[in-house]
Amino acid sequence: MLQPGDQAPIFSMTLTDGTKVSTNDWKGKVVMLQFTASWCGVCRREMPHIEKEIWEKHKDNPDFVLIGVDRDEPLNVVKRYASDMKITYPLGLDPGADIFGLFADKDAGVTRNVIIGKDGKIAYMTRLFKMDEFNQMKEVIDSLLKQ
Repeated sequence: MLQPGDQAPIFSMTLTDGTKVSTNDWKGKVVMLQFTASWCGVCRREMPHIEKEIWEKHKDNPDFVLIGVDRDEPLNVVKRYASDMKITYPLGLDPGADIFGLFADKDAGVTRNVIIGKDGKIAYMTRLFKMDEFNQMKEVIDSLLKQ
């Protein structure tokens, strides 16, 4: 559906701590959306890398936002998932996979990341978890943050 170069869609969601966030809050920032679900084995393999190699590196940068978007699971499951995975980056709820559906076919596999540049356009997208693609995504984030 969406491709790099496309304007990112506008949406809002609620994080596991009850905070409501919106794409309007992220204007002028580099945003990483990590689409995930507790039942997704590939997501579970990828999350420790996101925590260590991206979140730990950029979490104090005011120009960077990282949110895991959990596909259609209740709050208690998502909170337990974050705890089990030992991640500290925020997770948001996506009831009905409506946010996921803005970026991809709702029937598509959940494992994907979307990087949005400061201009609000999609800069990079991943599918599944391959180290070469993951490393390239890290380079894209670093490059966008330098702009």
